[in-house]
Amino acid sequence: MTSELAAGVSGARMIELGRGECLALLAGVPLGRVGFTRQALPVIRPVNHLVDGDTVVIRTHPGSALARHTTVDEVVVYEADDLDARTRTGWSVMVTGRASLVTAPWEAARYRALLIPWTDRDVDEIVSIQADLVTGYRLLR
Repeated sequence: MTSELAAGVSGARMIELGRGECLALLAGVPLGRVGFTRQALPVIRPVNHLVDGDTVVIRTHPGSALARHTTVDEVVVYEADDLDARTRTGWSVMVTGRASLVTAPWEAARYRALLIPWTDRDVDEIVSIQADLVTGYRLLR
């Protein structure tokens, strides 16, 4: 460990990322967190995802709080990162936009084939998040 890190001084610079790089980084990791409101309180759930153009796609179980709220095109946030605590470097990306259920049978089937769930729960609901606002930062040494 360098003396800077041992002393608690990281020396890292935070660089703002462009939209394209943010979406590419997001597409390169399988897991993130979706944030939404439930009974006027914030909720964050870990989920796996895929990026399809300007859309983040996740799966959820029928009747979930997220599935119920997306029927009204709720604004949600999706975040993923790749941070190294030892070197204090990495990146973080957030996508904010309207979430909606994917109801077209052919589109839902395509996403189900591409997005394999990590859990053994019934996660047949497909939720798309339109990337209206995309922000990201990279920590560099």
